[in-house]
Amino acid sequence: MIDLRTACPLTAHEALDRAALLAPDVEAVVTAEERITYGALAAEVSRIRAALVARGIGRGDRVGLCVGNGPRWVALFVALGSVGAVTVPVNTRFTGDEIHYTLAHAAVSTLFTADRVLRVDLAALLRDMGISADGRCASLPELRETVVLGDAPGWATPWADFLAGGAGDPGPSATPDDVLLVQYTSGTTSRPKGVLLTHRSMCADAFFYGARMGLRPGDRFHSARPFFHVAGSTLSVLSALQHATTLVTMARFEPAEALRLLEAERCTHFSGNDTIALLLLNHPDRDRHRLQLRGAWVAASPTVIRRVIDELGARECVAGYGLSEASPNVAQSAWWEPEEVRASGAMAVEPGVEVRIRAVDGGRDCAPGEPGSILVRGWNVMQGYLDDPARTAETIDPDGWLATGDVGVLDGSGRLHFVGRTKDIIRVGGENVAPAEVEDTLHRHPAVRQAAVVGVPDDRLVEVPFAFVVLTAPGAAGVEEILGWAREHMAGFKVPRHLRIVDGFEDIGMTASSKIQKSRLAAHARGLLDQVRA
Repeated sequence: MIDLRTACPLTAHEALDRAALLAPDVEAVVTAEERITYGALAAEVSRIRAALVARGIGRGDRVGLCVGNGPRWVALFVALGSVGAVTVPVNTRFTGDEIHYTLAHAAVSTLFTADRVLRVDLAALLRDMGISADGRCASLPELRETVVLGDAPGWATPWADFLAGGAGDPGPSATPDDVLLVQYTSGTTSRPKGVLLTHRSMCADAFFYGARMGLRPGDRFHSARPFFHVAGSTLSVLSALQHATTLVTMARFEPAEALRLLEAERCTHFSGNDTIALLLLNHPDRDRHRLQLRGAWVAASPTVIRRVIDELGARECVAGYGLSEASPNVAQSAWWEPEEVRASGAMAVEPGVEVRIRAVDGGRDCAPGEPGSILVRGWNVMQGYLDDPARTAETIDPDGWLATGDVGVLDGSGRLHFVGRTKDIIRVGGENVAPAEVEDTLHRHPAVRQAAVVGVPDDRLVEVPFAFVVLTAPGAAGVEEILGWAREHMAGFKVPRHLRIVDGFEDIGMTASSKIQKSRLAAHARGLLDQVRA
């Protein structure tokens, strides 16, 4: 078993301390409005830590963080972790009811919030929850104080007043095995679950992620992944700290602004999912920007990975797979591996982590090359779900194996190939069809900018694929042309039985991480079919 202690710092504050010692003048976090060096960030964390100690906030306290991407989020996150407090990141796009659920379920005792993020008036949402003049809320009995960064209403503590209360600093108390974060997963059929992640799991995951992507001190890494998701907190924030890399970020991903930042900030790397990569690749202004990319990390199909390498110039592009319950990375290719390996989507499992592929019936392990359910065991697996032992036991067996709910293949060399989410697999007659495979084929059509595939009911075949396609230009291709092309390039049972050309997916359903919400897309598809049949 690998000894993580010899590989990297295993607490967030130790990672920052090392970066500040190694590269104090290197910029740590950059946005369009702010920038801060590692030396200045470490000083800001010390100020915040002193104020936290003065407030009595420390080991085990759950503290809400509802702030947009930027230096302040990073400083608060590291400072809270350093005193042993647990950060509860709150999605800044949540409704008032969703924010309330997160704060109540996590029993948050202190909340740090922006007054607003983009067009969301967070202060108004909190006021409508019934927070009184003393900062308390009857329906949130654990909440003692709300600190507002920005224009603070009368019931909240202004940020300046919070900092002014700092007195003394006994030093960090967190250990690698302390919980650093409660990550709420997005629920589709039930309320979100709070995933418990430790300093050790997140910091080690961040280190191996950055090392395999090729990050080094002074590199400039663009990631618009929201910090309230693990792709932001682990793979962006902590990875930058572990490698003394400059993190260039945005309040919300917008492809034109992202391209501008990539060029203006001379970014060497970027991180994103398939949607983010395709929005960059297909933007009409892309060719006007002179990019200096050396590498990238993308959770995408082989077709998209190949385009990132060839068209964005990110020759060291790598692929990755993970989930919140695994901190999140499970497997990833590495920048030094042959390009054909990286472009194929084949990924090496993280050091010290084990992966099994189990047959769907659960009775045996799959042979190499045979798809099945992905199981994970190792240092990156969550402690469990917050206050939910029943769901924890359903997800992690007594031997420590995490059931991911995903489908994958281990090849003969032990490398992992991600096939799709179990819940998204389309069962066409007696055949299983992975939407990602159909999407990857459609992406090779010259007129297709982006494709998304879901399953819809069928009287004869139980389910069939329904494809939504965004074209490279209006009228670039018709429905029958694309379907005819699909019949030539994939098995008949994989070909979409229905195809709809759309302008985009924003109105149908996109997450804050720029992912298409397949559950909403499937509901939309079923609604379209009902209209046709009516």
